[in-house]
Amino acid sequence: MMGFMATLTALVLMVFAGYGGAWYMGLVEGNFSLLLFLATVVTGLYWLAEKFYFWPQRRKAAEVIEQEAARRRNELAARGISQVDGNIEEARARVIMQPWWLDWTAGLFPVIVVVFLLRSFLFEPFKIPSGSMIPTMLVGDLILVNKFHYGVRLPVINRKIVDNNSPQRGDVMVFRYPPQPSLDYIKRVVGVPGDEVAYLNKKLTINGKPVPKVALPDFFDEDALRYAKQFQETSSSKTYRVLNDEDRPAFIAGAADFPYRQNCRYSSEGVVCKVPQGHYFMMGDNRDNSLDSRYWGFVPEANIVGKAFFVWMNFGNLKRIGKVD
Repeated sequence: MMGFMATLTALVLMVFAGYGGAWYMGLVEGNFSLLLFLATVVTGLYWLAEKFYFWPQRRKAAEVIEQEAARRRNELAARGISQVDGNIEEARARVIMQPWWLDWTAGLFPVIVVVFLLRSFLFEPFKIPSGSMIPTMLVGDLILVNKFHYGVRLPVINRKIVDNNSPQRGDVMVFRYPPQPSLDYIKRVVGVPGDEVAYLNKKLTINGKPVPKVALPDFFDEDALRYAKQFQETSSSKTYRVLNDEDRPAFIAGAADFPYRQNCRYSSEGVVCKVPQGHYFMMGDNRDNSLDSRYWGFVPEANIVGKAFFVWMNFGNLKRIGKVD
C-alpha cells in the first residue's frame, strides 16, 4: 500500500510540475485558478486520508511496538535481567514519521487552502505587464484586487453567488479579456450599461456630456524616454490622469468583429458606442497606447474579476506603493 501511494504521488506531482513547466515555456495556455483549485482538492484528499487512515495506522503500529517492548522488558525482568537492548523511542519515531509523499501533499494542504480561499474570495495579486494604464499604473506595479467588491464569485467558473456593488464609471477594474478569457486585463470603467460613450478627436463624452478634462504638465515616460500630453479627467466624482499622444491619429484602426458591434459607429474621428445591458466599456488611461473596448468590444458582467485598489510593491520604484486612484 505504501509503495503504491508513493508511486501514485510521484506521478501526480510530475503531472503538476509538467503542466507548470509547459505553461512557463508557453506550450500550453495556463489557468492558475484551475491549477490552484486542483491542488487544493488533491492535497485535501491526502489530508483526509492522513487524518482518518494513515495516521491512525501509524499510531497503532507504534502502540504495537510499545506493547511488544513492554512485554519483552517484563519477561527479561522476570529472569532478573534489567538491561534491554534496542532503542524503543527511535523505532517508534520511525514508525510515526510522516512519509515524504504525505509531507508533500497533506502537509501542504493548510497553506494551499488558505491561499485558495484568500485569492478566490478576498484579494488577488496582479502584476502590471504593459503601459496601457500609465500614468495611473506603471509597468512592474504589483497590485491588489478586491475580489468581493463587485460580488462573491465561485472560483474557476467565475459565477456570481452573492451580489454587491456594481462597477461605476472611473473604477479601475480587472476582468477576463473577452477574446481570450484565460487572460486578465486591467482598464478603467468608462461606460456602464445603457451609456452612450463617444471618444471623438480624443475627447470623451458620456451620454452627450463631455467628461471634464483639465490640462496638466506633460508626463515623462521613463521607459519610452518621451513626453506625452497629460490631462486630468473627472468621471462620477472620481478624478484621475490620462495621457494623449499627439502623433497618433484619432481613427481607431483594426477594430475586431465583436458581440454587439452594431452598437458602435466608427469614423475617422473615433468611435461612438451604446453600451448593452450587462456589459461595460473599458479604456486604458494611456489613451493612444491601449488595446481596449474601442478595439475588441464590451466586457460582460460575467467576466469581472475585481476592483484594483492598492499598489503594494514596485521593486524599481518604492514610491509607487499606495492606493489606486
